[in-house]
Amino acid sequence: MIILLLGATGRTGRHLLQESLDRGYIVHALVRDKSKMKIAHENLLLFEGSPLDKVVLNDAMNGCDAVLSALNISRSNDFPWSKLRTPKDFLSSVMKLIIELAPQHHIKRIIFTSAWGAAETRKDIPGWFRWFIENSNIKYPYEDHARQEELLKQTYLEWTGLRAVGLINSKRKKTIVVSFNKEPKQRLIIGRLSLAAFMLDVLEQNLYVRQLPVISER
Repeated sequence: MIILLLGATGRTGRHLLQESLDRGYIVHALVRDKSKMKIAHENLLLFEGSPLDKVVLNDAMNGCDAVLSALNISRSNDFPWSKLRTPKDFLSSVMKLIIELAPQHHIKRIIFTSAWGAAETRKDIPGWFRWFIENSNIKYPYEDHARQEELLKQTYLEWTGLRAVGLINSKRKKTIVVSFNKEPKQRLIIGRLSLAAFMLDVLEQNLYVRQLPVISER
C-alpha cells in the first residue's frame, strides 16, 4: 500500500513515518523542508512544499491509497500564549484541498489526528485544561480540529479522526484505550509512539470508519 503522510517531521509524524516504513508501506511524505528529514529509505518518496499548495499536494497524492495526517497548528514554543507559526485555519484549509483532490486519485481512506476537547468533547475535559484552551493560543488547534471534523462529515470519504488526549513522548508502545461518550473512562495521556502505531492499526484493520474515538493509553 502507498500512503501519503502529512506532518512527517513533527513530533508525532516522525514516529508515524518510521512505523510506516517498518511495516513495509511505500510512503509519500510532503514536507516543507527536505533538509529536515533525517530518514532515508528506499520506500520513502519526499515531496517539498506546503500542503496548502494545491499543485504540490496533488503531486504528493498521486498513486496513493490513503492519506494519514499528523498535522497540527504549531506555536513558536510550548508556552500556551506563544505566537502561532501556522494559520489559525491551517488544518481545515488543508482538509478542504484533500477532500477536493481525493476523487481524482480514487482515494477514500483518510485518517487524521484530532484532539480530546474538540467540538462536543470540550465539556468532558478537566476544568483547568478547559480554562487554558479558552484563554490562550491553545484554543486555535482545538477550534480547527472541530472544523476539519465537520468538513469530513459532509463527504462520502471513509475517514477516521483520532481524538488523542494529552500527548507525551514515550519510548515504548502501550495498550490503547478507545472511548466513546466517556466509556470506558479515558486516561489523560497517550504517547506519540503509541498513537502513531494505532493510526496504522486503524488503517490495516479498517477500524472506526466515519467515527471520532477518544484515544488514550493504559
